[in-house]
Amino acid sequence: MGFWEQLNAFHLDVLREIGNIGAGNAATALAAMLNQRINMSVPRAGVLPLKEIPNLIGQEEDPVACVEFGVTGRAPGKIMFLLTQESAFFLIDFLLGQPLGTTRRLDDMGISVLTEVGNILSGSFLTAFAEFCKLEFIPSVPAFAFDMLGAVLSSAFLEGGYFADQALVVETQFYSPETQISGYFFLIPEENALGVIMESLGMKI
Repeated sequence: MGFWEQLNAFHLDVLREIGNIGAGNAATALAAMLNQRINMSVPRAGVLPLKEIPNLIGQEEDPVACVEFGVTGRAPGKIMFLLTQESAFFLIDFLLGQPLGTTRRLDDMGISVLTEVGNILSGSFLTAFAEFCKLEFIPSVPAFAFDMLGAVLSSAFLEGGYFADQALVVETQFYSPETQISGYFFLIPEENALGVIMESLGMKI
């Protein structure tokens, strides 16, 4: 039995709590960057196989924005922050202080905003994981993609041929009185990396 199959409700509660701390760190960092209050929460966290992830986000043909990092260290893998096209455009408007619906296509400014948000979010989540796990996670330079959901996920899970067929998924919500935007943070560990993470948290699985 693999590590994913051995995770129980307690393990997932711990991972969700780490996600909540990461979201809090990200909200603080974004608020400082934008000089405005940013509310964030983590409504759901869990483990999903690749084939079920499209059902969480949309259809395989739907366009999505994705910020992706490679991670090195004792628990190497890949990190992705993913938004549907609608959520990506709304998030750009939200962070630039524009009326929702202003952004109708992705330009260089929008790509810059989304890449920076993905960078801040991923860094915040990695910091939370590192503090809990007493592990060092070293992210690569972020890469941005705007493509169909199926193509983005296939590339992430199959590249290199050694990534797991499941991922830790943390749903993150940005919200204000006017809107609520959902993004998805994925941790895709290399083989045996999940075991390193869980054992570093003192969990025997």
